[in-house]
Amino acid sequence: MTDTIDQRLSDLGLTLPQAAAPVASYTPVVEAGGMLHISGQLPFRDGQLVTGRLGDGVSLEEGQDAAKLCGLMLVAQVKAALNGDLSRVRRIVKLGVFVNSTPDFTDQPKVANGASDLMVSLFGDAGKHARSAVGVAVLPLGAAVEVDAIIAVD
Repeated sequence: MTDTIDQRLSDLGLTLPQAAAPVASYTPVVEAGGMLHISGQLPFRDGQLVTGRLGDGVSLEEGQDAAKLCGLMLVAQVKAALNGDLSRVRRIVKLGVFVNSTPDFTDQPKVANGASDLMVSLFGDAGKHARSAVGVAVLPLGAAVEVDAIIAVD
């Protein structure tokens, strides 16, 4: 599956970033009982954090792109945790999507689609998952979106 995922990334014109180091006292990935629990990942483009608030200067499309960037970082964390072997991924079980948004912004599910659609594009049926999409008042470092995940692996 690693070759397949790499090919799908290439076909989509995407590359995985370097897996980000933690910014506080936690580990990016914990494997327990055949599940990877991946800490919340932030959106980086060209090494720069995507910041801002949906409903106040950040468009829906920019939010979806930020969620997609979080998804790419999730895959990078998985690849690092599995020593480069994405063939061990069996299912994207759940995504938790946190959207830095104003109180009147209600399109968090549409923002979350940026990450969700990426998982399906990369992993096919195994990328279909349960999900929560939540609006929050602020995210670490002013990030526009944060996404965490639970992933079943061999």
